[in-house]
Amino acid sequence: MKEKTYVEDIDRSMYDFRNEEGADTYRIEEGLTPKIVLELSEEKNDPEWMRDFRLHSLEIYNKKKVPDWGPSIEGLNMDQIVTYVRPNTKMQGSWDEVPEEIKDTFERLGIPQAERKSLAGVGAQYDSELVYHNVKAEVAAQGVVYSDLESALRGEYADLIRSHFMKLVPPTDHKFAALHGAVWSGGSFVYVPKGVKVEIPLQSYFRLNAAGAGQFEHTLIIVEEGAYLHFIEGCSAPKYNVANLHAGCVELYVGKNATLRYSTIENWSKNMYNLNTKRAKVEEGGKVEWVSGSFGSHVSYLYPMSILAGRGARAEFTGVTFAGKGQNLDTGCKIVHSAPDTSSYVNTRSISKSGGISTFRSSVVVNHQAKNSKSSVSCQSLMLDSESRSDTIPAMDIRTSQADIGHEAKIGRISDQAVFYLMSRGISEEEARALIVSGFADNVSKELPLEYAVEMNNLIRLEMKGTVG
Repeated sequence: MKEKTYVEDIDRSMYDFRNEEGADTYRIEEGLTPKIVLELSEEKNDPEWMRDFRLHSLEIYNKKKVPDWGPSIEGLNMDQIVTYVRPNTKMQGSWDEVPEEIKDTFERLGIPQAERKSLAGVGAQYDSELVYHNVKAEVAAQGVVYSDLESALRGEYADLIRSHFMKLVPPTDHKFAALHGAVWSGGSFVYVPKGVKVEIPLQSYFRLNAAGAGQFEHTLIIVEEGAYLHFIEGCSAPKYNVANLHAGCVELYVGKNATLRYSTIENWSKNMYNLNTKRAKVEEGGKVEWVSGSFGSHVSYLYPMSILAGRGARAEFTGVTFAGKGQNLDTGCKIVHSAPDTSSYVNTRSISKSGGISTFRSSVVVNHQAKNSKSSVSCQSLMLDSESRSDTIPAMDIRTSQADIGHEAKIGRISDQAVFYLMSRGISEEEARALIVSGFADNVSKELPLEYAVEMNNLIRLEMKGTVG
């Protein structure tokens, strides 16, 4: 067998299985019209204000232009996207009651095992619907609310949701925020009361099984003063030869002296357009920690944003991106310092190969009232061959001289000298290259939830095994 001299793509075979749609699966018609939006709203039993909100968002969507500054999304035709697919199931609180084919999907992804071992609660979304949601009794006894957003929208927290829903990410923000406002479905609502510390994580997992469909889940998390939460989000989809779309939305409200850690691992297939929007608002003394792993999709636009609204608020963003053949991943983050003594730290790693394109964009804004603020941005990129590409596009808007701002970027390839040094110590070339790639990503991967960090490092090693002559 001919030996190779490159790193193989990430093996997504564990995510690539699919279920055939049953005859009783409900699909709304393709496209985006007021009729479709009204039909979706009726299907969801929306309150009147939400129905009107959807229609208004659709009007904004039709007026907004498609972004022309990032990767091309010409292959995405909304007239051919189904915005709502409902499997034949009602959301369950007992795993035993979930339909077998859906249960099997999440069993293969490891979700029930994770819940039993190390999670305070789990939500599982399949296509456009939450199919399972559960939170441990001892966590609920602390007053923590973890439910699907649609049920919460009609329950005792309805007013709280209405006062927060799409206030951080209004439909006017950009075209796909407006799209989300019109057709959102599914997603999670989390409320952590004042002073409550949720010691073990909550997790939501989103699985898009249907071909030619979009997924538009909305995650709304409110962490009150002095509280703590770690929320883990995972998502995947099988590969099809038609475009799929993910345009979810995440809104995080972090109260005074509260901490929210939000970890995301995205393993979308290479026919996915990932146009997600995430935003956090942090009050006085609070902290938001973003941990982001992007290993899939054909095109990504993903820039979690932190608004540091109170004195001493902090934000940390840690990210790792792997762009292989046929992938153009445009990722990064935005930080807005709007109060004194705020601080932010950004640390990212990107790996590209086989013509993959990885672009890191950062935006740091320090308003005139944000005196004595500090921000440090560090991004490093590793290209594994001469075909791949990596770009860094920083933007800084500093409105006060009383601030400490730093940015560094480093782009390079695997050093032949480093490989030779390791080989001189008795390590094979393939192991040497795997060690270098693992070491490059180590500062970021160690911030991932344990099972994902182990998986990522194993992927790197498996890819190198037997591929380097």
